[in-house]
Amino acid sequence: MNSTLKIAIIGAGSTYTPELIEGMIKRKDALPIAELVLMDIDARKLDIVGKLCERMILAANMPCRVILTENLDEALQDASFVLSQIRVGKLPARVLDETIPLKYDLIGQETCGIGGFFKAMRTIPVMLHIADRMKALCPDAWLINFSNPAGIITEALLNHSDVKMLGLCNVPYNMFKSIRETLHLDHPNFTYVGLNHLSWITAIEQDGKEYVKTALEMGLNSEAMKNIPSSGFSKEVIQMVGAIPSSYMEYYYFKEKKLKLLKESELTRGEKCMQIEEELLNIYLDSELHIKPELLSTRGGANYSEVAISLVDAIYNDKQEVHVVNLLNKGALEFMEDTDAVEVCAVIGKNGAEPIKVKDFNNQHIIDYMRMVKAYERETVAAAVNGSEDAAMRALLMNPLVGDYNAAHQCFNELKEAHKAYLPQFFNAEK
Repeated sequence: MNSTLKIAIIGAGSTYTPELIEGMIKRKDALPIAELVLMDIDARKLDIVGKLCERMILAANMPCRVILTENLDEALQDASFVLSQIRVGKLPARVLDETIPLKYDLIGQETCGIGGFFKAMRTIPVMLHIADRMKALCPDAWLINFSNPAGIITEALLNHSDVKMLGLCNVPYNMFKSIRETLHLDHPNFTYVGLNHLSWITAIEQDGKEYVKTALEMGLNSEAMKNIPSSGFSKEVIQMVGAIPSSYMEYYYFKEKKLKLLKESELTRGEKCMQIEEELLNIYLDSELHIKPELLSTRGGANYSEVAISLVDAIYNDKQEVHVVNLLNKGALEFMEDTDAVEVCAVIGKNGAEPIKVKDFNNQHIIDYMRMVKAYERETVAAAVNGSEDAAMRALLMNPLVGDYNAAHQCFNELKEAHKAYLPQFFNAEK
């Protein structure tokens, strides 16, 4: 590839952005970035975060032009890679997703249950618009999306647009890292099966030896994400499942306990994030600061620069490396449809991702759970794309964290009204 590498970050006012810049600096020899465009609709955050990013790049002697813009088309024009980390409605919308469901005895969470459903409703129309503009302005660019809910957004974009895209999450990377360290393994091969935020490690192999049995006997937990209160899984649960669940599975396996915790919590995670964000923005204002501050690690984005920028590196330099990504199944998991977005290991190179087939998979619990939640995700995409309230209700009835029609219907109506400004598919008169 040529050296006129242009990367656009959409949602660059996020306090996470210095993570990405750190990843680019670390790989500056492998990724000759000529132009970096930081785009956001929040002028204040873009200015504060953008200036820190400029100082970081300057301090690292990267010969890279940095442009700050509030204009999407300017950011996308001739981009090679587009990194998307948007939050439609910003953190106040997240707080509504977290608090309103609690009135109806439903879990309020950023990606799971009815809170995650509404995040998808707000985000998918905007992501489809970005994909549409990419077709016009940078048709060969790769879209790497880590806006949540990443799996559902992948499902929507790969089935409703022509964009070349991969969905990304830092959960698998952190799971692998913690298990490698606990079992003292250097280069294990993991079999990772699931949907985004609904996933399990089902095999751990190194030098011809299988370690998953050892892990199950230990009742091994992987590291929990910073952004979810975690109490872990007992040995009995892990042995019953027959695999190591990601920490997000606590919402499904311990639903009542999680609901109680959320109801008793003084602040929602979104409110805590608002506090951390303001603290970070104040730190970023320091004109002497030119490195990523330590406080950023408390936001739950640990290692996400490593995950995102190493993926860009693998595509750009045709590295044929194995990464966990969200992409269309295309036969990787025999029990899922080809058009289902799944989160699995894939070989990454200049043509994108080739999912690694999981042969003879026989964990029936995982198969059934994935099929059930995928049915929810399909209806969710239909509701987001078509503004169908029937599809929305069918989705919520399929979701294991919702399931009750009366609670779902009342909560849906309240959240729909609360998020009205960001739900054109439900409120446009022309619908």
